[in-house]
Amino acid sequence: MNVRLRQDTILRTLLRNGSATIDALAQEVGASRRTVLRDISALRDEGYTIYSEVGRGGGLQLDPQSVQKASRLSVAEVFSLIVTVGAAKAAGAIPFSGLADAGLAKIEKSLPADRVKDLRRMLDCLHVGNLAPGFDLSDMREMDDALLPAFELAFLEWRMLRFAYRDKNERETLREVEPQAILILPPLWYLVSWDPMRNDFRYFRMDRLSAPEVLADKPFRKRYVPFKEDVTPYSSAIPK
Repeated sequence: MNVRLRQDTILRTLLRNGSATIDALAQEVGASRRTVLRDISALRDEGYTIYSEVGRGGGLQLDPQSVQKASRLSVAEVFSLIVTVGAAKAAGAIPFSGLADAGLAKIEKSLPADRVKDLRRMLDCLHVGNLAPGFDLSDMREMDDALLPAFELAFLEWRMLRFAYRDKNERETLREVEPQAILILPPLWYLVSWDPMRNDFRYFRMDRLSAPEVLADKPFRKRYVPFKEDVTPYSSAIPK
């Protein structure tokens, strides 16, 4: 369990149960007491009010009001917000775009410096193009919410990704690839990856991906992706 997920689990447990001991939290997240204590300290630094009760039967309590004061947006969540607003602006389909930009700027400024750096790296992986006229979208489905958090870890740490992929004939296969970029051809999104089994790049429609799993023990190197001429980096494709 990564740090973000572990700390979110601690917060949810404290909110749900009212209080919990260090030992109970350690068992809940599958970590040592020392790790949980470090997580509690980090959460307090972020603005959460967590009380310690001493004595037999004592534990930790979370002040629910502090949760409202300490927003913990992840890189993937901010990435999703920025891209959604940007894509809508590109299509000319967003009212009050100035207010939306101002709100996103405030959200980005609220992130720690290292998280802003990670966000920029994620956005650098994003490219935009145009879908061919007459493309059949009849089988388009909603994308799995688990994709972006998995992509965040895979792209930022350059780790291979395993997922189930369903092709146009509904055949499902298990794939292990090196994710290199995300391509938006509105309204479709593609994961652009190097496929070691085929020794070539492959484009996977993200609405056909499911059950993503980051392979922490399988690092890879970033490659140059030979996009078509009409594909541009996200940062230069979206109107300011």
